[in-house]
Amino acid sequence: MANEKYLYLTTIGHRSGKRHEIEIWYVEHEGCYYIVSEKREGAHWVQNIRANPAIRFRLGTEMNDSATVTHGLASIPEDAALIAAVKAKMDAKYGWSNGLVVGIAAV
Repeated sequence: MANEKYLYLTTIGHRSGKRHEIEIWYVEHEGCYYIVSEKREGAHWVQNIRANPAIRFRLGTEMNDSATVTHGLASIPEDAALIAAVKAKMDAKYGWSNGLVVGIAAV
């Protein structure tokens, strides 16, 4: 699945309590998936993760892909070497990596 272009992230709204799905670029690194928030902490999906790190995700090329949904936990890493490695992979895959790195692990 590492060749798929998008990760589809479903979070629970920190205010509404409703599920929200976004399409976002991702990279795989050392068994986890990583996404980057251009708006950093201002992105609603980051605020949702801060309130409830339990998420669902799937990989695909289109929003309507029927790829398997996986339950996971999201976290914001602080390890500078890890963040640099993830940003280098984002730059190589998409030519962009400016923002807050968020990790996603399947559970």
